[in-house]
Amino acid sequence: MSELICVYSERVGKAYHVDKGEVDLQMDDFCIIESLHGGELAQVISIGSKMCCDVKPSCSRPKVVRKATQEDMEKFKWLKDKEKIAFDFCLQRIKARNLSMKLVMVRYFFNEKKGIFYYTADGRVDFRILVKDMAKEFKMRIEMRQIGVRDEAKMFGGIGVCGRALCCFSFMNNFEPVTIQKAKKQQIAINPTKISGLCGRLMCCLAFEDESMGRMYTNDEKVED
Repeated sequence: MSELICVYSERVGKAYHVDKGEVDLQMDDFCIIESLHGGELAQVISIGSKMCCDVKPSCSRPKVVRKATQEDMEKFKWLKDKEKIAFDFCLQRIKARNLSMKLVMVRYFFNEKKGIFYYTADGRVDFRILVKDMAKEFKMRIEMRQIGVRDEAKMFGGIGVCGRALCCFSFMNNFEPVTIQKAKKQQIAINPTKISGLCGRLMCCLAFEDESMGRMYTNDEKVED
């Protein structure tokens, strides 16, 4: 059975479990782990402990690719600086092209062949000229990826009204539909400022509470039978 360790990625701003595999790692070591962007730098913060932000036993885990070298660490620092430059340039071009979109984040692939520019917008945006501007400037493949406000909150994280880290940032992989009916079913006062999360949408925990209430009622019915 593969050993799970807990690592923290400063670039992502998140701690989670990964599959260590056969890589020899100790506390505070840096390693390269699998990611959608071709690799991510992370530091080992716990070995042999189940206490971590990500505790679902059934979900698949990223794997450790190798122990990080000094070159790897310098490369990720360089990527972070390049992403900041790309973000600022893209903001300038969005303003110059008068495009109705909000730039959220830029992520470069580890191999430097592609950059993903995440943005939010009320509708579809014709960004073809913008892509040409950036491809000419950065000499790489450019992908514009539209996300929702909940995805934005998931990327940056924050503290909810409960005083804990946002659920979307901590452990959620997918977003479930949350309706006002779920709040009414729980007899919660329909006050938008009280039942909305940092993203401005209904709080995801309304769905969790609704599910818990459903299980509770089902158990009560079984007792009565």
